[in-house]
Amino acid sequence: MASLRIALYGTGRMGTAIAASAEQRGHAVALRVSSSNAGTPPAGVDVAIEFSRPEEALNNIRLCLAAGVPVVVGTTGWYDHLPTVQAMVAEQNGTLLWASNFSIGVNLLFQVNRMLAGLMDRQPGYRAELLEIHHIHKLDAPSGTALTLARDIDLIHHGYAGWQLDSDPNGPRPSPLPIRAVREGEVPGTHEITWTSAEDRISLRHEAFGRTGFATGAVVAAEWIQGRKGLFTMRDVLEIQ
Repeated sequence: MASLRIALYGTGRMGTAIAASAEQRGHAVALRVSSSNAGTPPAGVDVAIEFSRPEEALNNIRLCLAAGVPVVVGTTGWYDHLPTVQAMVAEQNGTLLWASNFSIGVNLLFQVNRMLAGLMDRQPGYRAELLEIHHIHKLDAPSGTALTLARDIDLIHHGYAGWQLDSDPNGPRPSPLPIRAVREGEVPGTHEITWTSAEDRISLRHEAFGRTGFATGAVVAAEWIQGRKGLFTMRDVLEIQ
């Protein structure tokens, strides 16, 4: 892979980790956009990586697509605007890859979650709950990763319809999937799906040890989209069906 010139939108903790990962992989961060220079277009770069804030993401996406620069989006909390973004990508013949989580391990968790939800659809004695724990600086709750996990269970399991924070896991079927969102300390991210019956409990858990896994996944995605057109997710990068 040739060295890339990267525009980085968002210079917080994740932005710092992404810059370090990009440089370690031989790339250059040619532009850093924060609140002080918001609205700067990604001129003279090969790809943009967007990890800013939910209220800034849509405008940054628009800037990148208008400039013809492929963009990797890791900011969450903007997904209500996904149809608008799909239309922008089509109109501009652009390239955008989005994910609620770029960690390779989390994306494998997504796959296992879908498989288990399908098995549990035939086991009415089990009830699901979802726990997510993040640092106190995280702006959205539930996390985008938790919403992806919940959405996949909702799509596959007939016992669930949507999700709800702190709802009763033993409510009537179909019911919202209960999610508990905890904010404490500097936790990078923990997600756990638990299926409980009267006899036992099955849990799927992913615990991040730091931000490096998320950052590296975002840079890998930026490498992968070179030369491609359209709207993609990490499932495309990892070739997960």
